[in-house]
Amino acid sequence: MVLHGVSLTLPSPQDLQHYGANITALVLEGQWWRLLTAMFVHVGILHLATNMWCLWNLGLLGEPLLGRRGMFAVYILTGAAGNLLSMAFNVILCAWDRNWCPLYFSAGAGASGAVFGLAGILIVLLSNRRLPIPWPELKKLRGSVIQFAILNLAIGVATLFRDTGIHIDNSAHVGGFLCGLAMGVPLLPCMTAGREKYLTRQTVTFLAAALGLALFGYWIANLR
Repeated sequence: MVLHGVSLTLPSPQDLQHYGANITALVLEGQWWRLLTAMFVHVGILHLATNMWCLWNLGLLGEPLLGRRGMFAVYILTGAAGNLLSMAFNVILCAWDRNWCPLYFSAGAGASGAVFGLAGILIVLLSNRRLPIPWPELKKLRGSVIQFAILNLAIGVATLFRDTGIHIDNSAHVGGFLCGLAMGVPLLPCMTAGREKYLTRQTVTFLAAALGLALFGYWIANLR
């Protein structure tokens, strides 16, 4: 984006739209690919750096538990879940108050939904006492992830009551987090049951999540 003249610190709404931000009206008009591209578009270098720092730290915990394929699937699925919940919120808000309808002017961008999704699945997976890590250490790691999720959700909610100039898409955070928690539940019993069984359970879980998100998107499309 920067190489094409986009501001390093504050891209315009037009720039975000051009490079694939999640704009509800455009998605509902057929540009469903924005649900994926939006998680790779960021509102400036600070936004990008913050999300990548969070992703790096959570990834250090997540990759040994999920593998590279699993990490990629969780990133994509939970990021899409966050964008879908954000869309649903915008559609419902528009139906409730036509004078303030965010379908066109609200551009969602960033990896925050996927970051929260990774936090959600880690909270579940790190509760497995059969992992080859002493329980006190495992409990400490899980507690750190829980603190991260609570703190950042609280910061997002706080911006609803105080104008800080920062616009946080709380619904995307919640959507990604809930999707991560949900995907972690069926994976938990198979984590120590052998590599093949665990990979098979991952495949089934991720396919089921993808189907669920597709059905959720269909429901949103028919809300209007």
